[in-house]
Amino acid sequence: MTLTIQLIFWICTSAVVFAYVGYPLVIRICAGLFGKFTAPGDIESSEDLPTVSLLIAAYNEEDCIEARLQNALSLDYPAEKLEIVIGSDGSDDRTAEIVNSFDDERIRLFDYRERRGKSAVLNATVSELKGEIIVFSDANTNYQPDAIRKLVRWFQNPGIGAVCGRLVLTDPETGQNVDSMYWRYETFIKKCEGKLGALLGANGAIYALPKKYFVPIPSNTIVDDFVIPLLAKLTHRFHIVYDPEATASEESPAAIGSEFRRRSRIGAGAYQSISSLWGLLNPRHGWTAFSFLFHKLLRWSVPFLMLAAVVSNLCLIDQTLYQVTFGLQLAFYISSLVGAYVRGRSLPVRLLRLATMFSSMNAALFVGFWRWLLKEQRGTWQRTARQDSPSHV
Repeated sequence: MTLTIQLIFWICTSAVVFAYVGYPLVIRICAGLFGKFTAPGDIESSEDLPTVSLLIAAYNEEDCIEARLQNALSLDYPAEKLEIVIGSDGSDDRTAEIVNSFDDERIRLFDYRERRGKSAVLNATVSELKGEIIVFSDANTNYQPDAIRKLVRWFQNPGIGAVCGRLVLTDPETGQNVDSMYWRYETFIKKCEGKLGALLGANGAIYALPKKYFVPIPSNTIVDDFVIPLLAKLTHRFHIVYDPEATASEESPAAIGSEFRRRSRIGAGAYQSISSLWGLLNPRHGWTAFSFLFHKLLRWSVPFLMLAAVVSNLCLIDQTLYQVTFGLQLAFYISSLVGAYVRGRSLPVRLLRLATMFSSMNAALFVGFWRWLLKEQRGTWQRTARQDSPSHV
């Protein structure tokens, strides 16, 4: 029995380490050995640019929708080839009124009076779009002027079916880039997976997909920006690429705590998505199957592996080695708690906050699992609290 418990402890601990340390190293090596450099196409004339529909699903975004539309109207893209579409999901504030106040034929509003959820709004609106390319975005996102030009150039390559841009997090007070260590870590993995043609999903703030490739998703889908590109990839067998030059920005959340509800919702959506995307595990999908297994499925099992490691460690606490390992685990979780309250940008503080990020993210995944299992998480969404606006509960 003791040997079995020891095996459980070391397997669970090793799996957690591999998920967050081993996999990035492996995917980096594989990208270096087997990755291919894919260059974007070169669109010489504006006349050759495809028509684009910038699609923004919104719920009670009166605080930021005006700035979002002004940003969209200022993009460096031919006016006759760009439409800006807002799908309002039962907003009961001034969102629709503000959108209608813009006297520009490029802007279209689909004001769905009954709240149905973001995925249902996207399904209903996509069929009404005029553009050859759909660029999906959020209401609180700002694009660099050339962002859409950067995205659409990739579709000159017939093997490319979706393009994910780069999202930069900014401080709401200074406007400076405040990308966290974890954010840069995830971006690094995206770049490596992109070289292998194994990029998984996209960032809902900035990604593009030809309208012909869009596959309607279940109306209760929670993480649409993950499911939409991967379900399309599963259906049409294309590559998803990451373009760090196609840049958008969003304000960082006011505090780590304000993110917990959003992360648990995303966690519920992650577990929910398996039923739609399990086909990606088929070995015929090559590196995508590898990445889906170890970057996603293994990651989503980490909360349970961490719990099993603690419980099995406690069962072995009478042995010196396992007293040490339990002490290390305890120290890590205490550091995570401290990191939630300390301020500053020094390296020790950033490491503490990284521990906090790791623990809170996996705690949110754990909560999300139960919300998914008990069917408590719906497809509708709430706005994440920002420093300049209250949370809508």
